[in-house]
Amino acid sequence: MSARDAMLAKFRDRKAGFSLEREFYCDPDYYQADLENIWYRDWLFVGHDCELPKSGSYLTVQVGDYPIVVVRDAQKNIRAFHNSCRHRGSRICSAAKGTAAKLVCPYHQWTYELDGRLLFARDMGPDFKPAEFGLKPVHCETVGGYVFVSLAEQPLSFQPVRALIEPYLAPHRLGEAKVAFEMTIVEKGNWKLTWENNRECYHCAGSHPELCRTYPEAPGATGVDGHDDPETKEHWDRCEAAGLPSKFTMHASGQFRTARMPLLRDAVSYTMSGKAAVRRPLSDTVTAPKIGTMMFFHYPTTWNHVLGDHAVSFRVLPKGPTETEVTTKWLVHKDAVEGVDYSLDEMTKVWIATNDQDRRIIEENQIGILSPAYRPGPYSELHEGGVIQFVDWYCRFMGERLRGERTPHLAEVA
Repeated sequence: MSARDAMLAKFRDRKAGFSLEREFYCDPDYYQADLENIWYRDWLFVGHDCELPKSGSYLTVQVGDYPIVVVRDAQKNIRAFHNSCRHRGSRICSAAKGTAAKLVCPYHQWTYELDGRLLFARDMGPDFKPAEFGLKPVHCETVGGYVFVSLAEQPLSFQPVRALIEPYLAPHRLGEAKVAFEMTIVEKGNWKLTWENNRECYHCAGSHPELCRTYPEAPGATGVDGHDDPETKEHWDRCEAAGLPSKFTMHASGQFRTARMPLLRDAVSYTMSGKAAVRRPLSDTVTAPKIGTMMFFHYPTTWNHVLGDHAVSFRVLPKGPTETEVTTKWLVHKDAVEGVDYSLDEMTKVWIATNDQDRRIIEENQIGILSPAYRPGPYSELHEGGVIQFVDWYCRFMGERLRGERTPHLAEVA
């Protein structure tokens, strides 16, 4: 039986509210199906506008088999290309980020303009047509300081994503921020385990002492049940009165959602004290106190926390059936000065500790799942509703795509 048929059979027989079967977390053929049907077809968060401050600034990412370069061109537009020379395929930009006047292949020095046009190819003969050998473009969109790409030949509309998250991001002006610090870790676990762990705080009290100083462990902390919680509703009403969209909103597909949630007690930031980590607010236009955290996620690549003093973005990229790369970036006001306006240690301590704790959790989870004795277990409806939602989204999307059905309409917002 092919992996496609086996996956569809398991989707049909799956018991609702239970974890996935073993193969979904480790089988190379299932992993390849994930790449082809999700990672190579959906919009993926790759970085921030502010990481490309001037013409020639670039960043690179690897999505499955595809190396990608994202660059700001001479007209200040952000573009993305397949990071593969049109001569013999060499990767052109190998650094994670940098600046270049032109994109030059290190192998034979084929030279490309920042808009992808081939400018120079030495000794290729009179019949060679440079216009036919420009870099292959990758679809690219920006919203609220975030850069997304899609590897699909004809990508899904990005407008539903923009319509939902842009109003929440706009007041924070992240396009004018700067990355104060970033870190990348590799978790020895399947990418879905990274997301499952992120979608619940059932484990937080026993695993995240630093995070639990400011982030509530309550099941409704992500906003799903906020309309029924007086404290959350009061928080939304107060923030929206200050011009900050806040209420929980999820797209009908379940793929992306956002909400502005309160932190514990008087906390205003993810620090050990709960006090602001950065003296200069992230945006000069957001002056309301105690705005909590504006959280949004977009499967399969990103979850985020945008606070009053700084923002933290997380990017997920698959590296193999049992290996996932997670990159965390801390953003501050573009004029904030390290050592004057903020201490890196104070700002990053909570999430550096939490990331490492989650890495260990995920790796132990993966080891246990690799056992032939593993069988799917039940999720807690009270504490793991976010995990159930993620797994249901995955099964539904993969099932539709494996069957060749039309992707659900992405213009409707629930």
